[in-house]
Amino acid sequence: MTDAQETAADTSLRTTGGAPPEDDGSSAAGAPIPLLEPREGIPPVVADDAALADVIARLAAGSGPLAVDAERASGYRYGQRAYLVQLRRQGAGTALIDPVACPDLSGLGEALSGVEWVLHAATQDLPCLREIGMVPERLFDTELAGRLAGFPRVGLGAMVESVLGYVLEKGHSAVDWSTRPLPEPWLRYAALDVELLVDLRDALEKELDRQGKLEWAREEFDAIATAPPPEPRKDPWRRTSGMHKVRRRRQLAVVREMWETRDRIAQRRDVSPGKVLSDTAIVEAALAVPAGTHVLATLNGFGHRMGRRQLEQWQAAVERAKALTESQLPQQGQSVAGPPPPRAWADKDPVAAARLSAARTAVTALAERLAMPQENLITPDTVRRICWEPPKAVDAESVAAALAGYGARPWQVAQVTPVLVDALSVPE
Repeated sequence: MTDAQETAADTSLRTTGGAPPEDDGSSAAGAPIPLLEPREGIPPVVADDAALADVIARLAAGSGPLAVDAERASGYRYGQRAYLVQLRRQGAGTALIDPVACPDLSGLGEALSGVEWVLHAATQDLPCLREIGMVPERLFDTELAGRLAGFPRVGLGAMVESVLGYVLEKGHSAVDWSTRPLPEPWLRYAALDVELLVDLRDALEKELDRQGKLEWAREEFDAIATAPPPEPRKDPWRRTSGMHKVRRRRQLAVVREMWETRDRIAQRRDVSPGKVLSDTAIVEAALAVPAGTHVLATLNGFGHRMGRRQLEQWQAAVERAKALTESQLPQQGQSVAGPPPPRAWADKDPVAAARLSAARTAVTALAERLAMPQENLITPDTVRRICWEPPKAVDAESVAAALAGYGARPWQVAQVTPVLVDALSVPE
């Protein structure tokens, strides 16, 4: 694009609210430009097999990477399922698909196998996409690319503004996407989320290449694409907000019984668990272990708006916890493989504590030199594990092998091994 064409495009954007040309990956000069309308307008929502087949054929005939996004309703519905899928590819335009009406999108995934998918914060969307048959073979994560490139703010809106010079309207990010029909302003917002994703990808690829980090990013993207689905979380009730206040095993049992009761109700009603009963209320009940509904009703979260049947339901969960034998009560603290919490290291193993302190200092300094977050350079858990149980021979080969065994990518191993060898050699 010539300078004159780019100026004309920017002027058109300022006056019409349209989107930039497909190949415009450069940052707009001057003040950021509001992006108000998708360049081809808001596409109709695909909600039947015939329309889906047409969209699949159109996207398969397109060229270049595929921009992908998904909208969930986790604050309103049970689980993390997708309620709208947005796609865009050069030559095919934007498509909006209703995965409730079209729950099997495996045909789309097959038609686009081998195509690079561009997502922002891929690990957030991949689980719900996997549920409907969409699994990428290759991907580019624009959020992770921004982290590796050292951008201080890596949300999609912030990245589009700082890199491309356009402002995305983000007012509908937390709406109930299970609503049907979806209002037009929401659909406009959803379409704009993929409007510039490939442009952003192209600009970030150039920046990563300039910094010498492009191969590092590709290793990270490959690791995300090939990672197996996560294992179901053990004892998910332990993640109840405010659990740090619960000290006794009987109280832990109350949390567990009430959490599991809430989860069953939420799943049956298809609503977010927090809409059934708040975490605050569960913890309040656990701390009080109420003797009956008359006491339960006085606690925060169980006020006058709660009916008698609901109070009885929650009190029944409390009574089940009270009836457990000592051996049936949950243990205080979750059993986790690996080293103890770092705060306990000084008492349990002062030498390991010294190694950890030295390693943290060295890794932090290296991350600052490389201009990226420390956790993207190497996970804190990996640092803890290798400091707690270092290789018998503290040399580059042994430390590199240990890092690889903990899942570190080759670029991470190459960067971190030298500083960890020094840190693990701290005199006893």
